[in-house]
Amino acid sequence: MSADADQLPLWAASEVPPNTSAASAEAGRLQGPAVWGGRAGEIAGMVGIQCIYALVCLLGLLGNSLGIFVILRYAKMKTATNIYLLNLAIADELFMLSIPFVATSAALHHWPFGRALCRTVLGVDGLNMFTSVFCLTVLSLDRYIAVVHPLRAATYRRPRVAKMVNGGVWLLSLLVASPIPIFAGTATTRDGQAVACNLLWPSPAWSAAFVVYTTLLGFLLPVLAMGLCYLLIVGKMRAVAQRVGWQQRRRSESKLTRLVLMVVAMFVVCWMPFYVVQLVNLLLPGRLDATVNNASLILSYSNSCANPILYGFLSENFRHSFHGVLRRCLDASLCCCHAEAGAAEEEEEEEEPLDYCAVPRGDDKGKGCMCPPLPCQQEPVHPEPCCKPSTLLAKTTAF
Repeated sequence: MSADADQLPLWAASEVPPNTSAASAEAGRLQGPAVWGGRAGEIAGMVGIQCIYALVCLLGLLGNSLGIFVILRYAKMKTATNIYLLNLAIADELFMLSIPFVATSAALHHWPFGRALCRTVLGVDGLNMFTSVFCLTVLSLDRYIAVVHPLRAATYRRPRVAKMVNGGVWLLSLLVASPIPIFAGTATTRDGQAVACNLLWPSPAWSAAFVVYTTLLGFLLPVLAMGLCYLLIVGKMRAVAQRVGWQQRRRSESKLTRLVLMVVAMFVVCWMPFYVVQLVNLLLPGRLDATVNNASLILSYSNSCANPILYGFLSENFRHSFHGVLRRCLDASLCCCHAEAGAAEEEEEEEEPLDYCAVPRGDDKGKGCMCPPLPCQQEPVHPEPCCKPSTLLAKTTAF
């Protein structure tokens, strides 16, 4: 068991803070003389950490729940891009569910939930971590196809295809994260006074290999793929910006591309410190204290509560839909259509017509929202004459 305890700092502050809690508790006990001052500072810091965890969890659960409800409730939101965003919101929502276990273990400096729940929490945590980054990669590829290959978009950027891709993302994430529940378990710390939930590898080499493995598949390779997609998008938009008819499409594509780009940038900002800390702990074990580990971990969790905020600020569709949901909650009404005519025009400009769902979503009264048909879809109008033609008038045309 002592060999397992020696492995704990290598996974400290990675995906679950119980490891960080065990490492910080052990470091606090080894400090020795500065008991009162160190203890007071530790308590103050722990209270601050618990408050941050609670705030991140609350915002993440509420924001992602609202985003999921909006996409599922309104037919106009069922576009290919929004279905990918729905998958990302589901992964972020599940990611938030592990925070109560994380916060409890951090406060107690002990894992009190047992081995089975340890494997479950670590497994679900790792699964959603990989799912989030793979969803962002798919979103970037979706933007690349929409902008650089607009003709192929008619085939690939369909809601049905998006749902199949989302299923493939979850299967791939399950495969990549499969080592986590296999090697997860509980182990006592070096002094034998606490239990930590961690990945128990057969040797230190396995732990080092897993850190490199997660850094490559969970950060470096996806970020490189996303960066390449946006470089190609920028080149394409500059090359065809002056073509006739492109200005309106460029305005529509720019809004969606900006939204996805900001979500990707937020992911990089929130997760880069986490992986840097992991590599530093691998190369220089014991050099970083628990504060740095906790800060990088909280920042990684905060990414899941930041995405719904970005949707509201950068997307007209999400913003109007969010307002509609809030008005329904405040007014206790059952209407599904709240947008005004001007807002509806802005919403139509933001998404490609290809992505619109033609099936209306009605309320309990049978009334629903439907996009107006295009002129070419209207039935031909045959006006009737105001009076019957006289029998004395001869037909003078050949048709």
